[in-house]
Amino acid sequence: RPTQAVCIPAIHLHMTAATMQVSQKDFQRAQEQLKLLKKDPGNETKLKLYALFKQATEGPCSAPKPGMLDFVKKAKWDAWNSLGNLSQDDARQKYAELVSSLVSAESASQKKEASPEEGRHNGYETLIVSTKNNITKIMFNRPDRKNAINHQMYREIIKALEEAGKNDSTIAVITGNGDYYSSGNDLNNFTNVQPDEMEKMAKDGAVLLKEFVGHFIDFPKPLIAVVNGPAIGICVTVLALCDLVYASDRATFHSPFSQLGQSPEGCSSYLFPKIMGLAKASEMLLFNKKLTAAEACAQGLVTEVFPDSSFQKEVWARLEAYASLPKNSLAVSKQLLRSMEKEKLHAVNSRECEVLTERWQSDECVNAIVSFFQKKSKL
Repeated sequence: RPTQAVCIPAIHLHMTAATMQVSQKDFQRAQEQLKLLKKDPGNETKLKLYALFKQATEGPCSAPKPGMLDFVKKAKWDAWNSLGNLSQDDARQKYAELVSSLVSAESASQKKEASPEEGRHNGYETLIVSTKNNITKIMFNRPDRKNAINHQMYREIIKALEEAGKNDSTIAVITGNGDYYSSGNDLNNFTNVQPDEMEKMAKDGAVLLKEFVGHFIDFPKPLIAVVNGPAIGICVTVLALCDLVYASDRATFHSPFSQLGQSPEGCSSYLFPKIMGLAKASEMLLFNKKLTAAEACAQGLVTEVFPDSSFQKEVWARLEAYASLPKNSLAVSKQLLRSMEKEKLHAVNSRECEVLTERWQSDECVNAIVSFFQKKSKL
């Protein structure tokens, strides 16, 4: 009996320690997996993850309740406090399970996107390019960065437009993956540049931008933008070079050039006044006015707006119908519509890039971008 009395708790303690060790290992692995997720899981899920992490590492909430106006801290505190007396072991387990479900969902989504029947094109890291039903779809694919366009993405969009212009598809469609259509230029393009490199950075950037916009001007087939969410900067200005622009009612359109010490691009200095009138164009290009989808449609920048709940279904059904039309007839008709403007558009593009080269080297532009990052870091 004495021997049994000693052995039983020893075995029990050994098993408990092993279980805790595995749980801690899974918890650490889950933290690493979370960093690898490409898609933003959303604020609600991020609050759950925060609360479970705090509960797992510190135990029940003991921090003082933040003030009512400190919205972010209060939301975090409420999420943590709602876990009550949940044990640290259980919190680790729930955290690992939640991360595992996010990883599985993203993996399933990626497999679906990469399905062979979609005719996915290889060789892209910042885009998903696929051809199906006579439609080449070019999807911005940096959802974790709100589809901000870095130098690599600029080059890949140029490549995708070149391929789409030459392949057998009837039309090409540009859209975004995730909540945003695109947040425009990735301002990290302008960071970590030494003073003696500014001139080269500005000139190289202008060459890349000129080529990028030039591919929109010269694209030989109908080019349609499917704006699934907020659009900012360069991805707004080149919308005027597309043949149709369909937008979700949750999309917004913003070109904050003055705010960032810059100047218009994408031929917007010519096309926006032509499309919406000088006064409305000035509101956008000079004074940073953000348009709703309905306002952008009323001013002629957007062709049609759809309810977000039915946006994808309605738009893609329509696009598939367009793609069944005679391909050569569409291409020839587009050239007739655009041919008289091409020379003018290329001249405007060149001039806009010249001005931007100067702006990017100015103290005003540098200070505006620094100020933007400082404000962003305080959010």
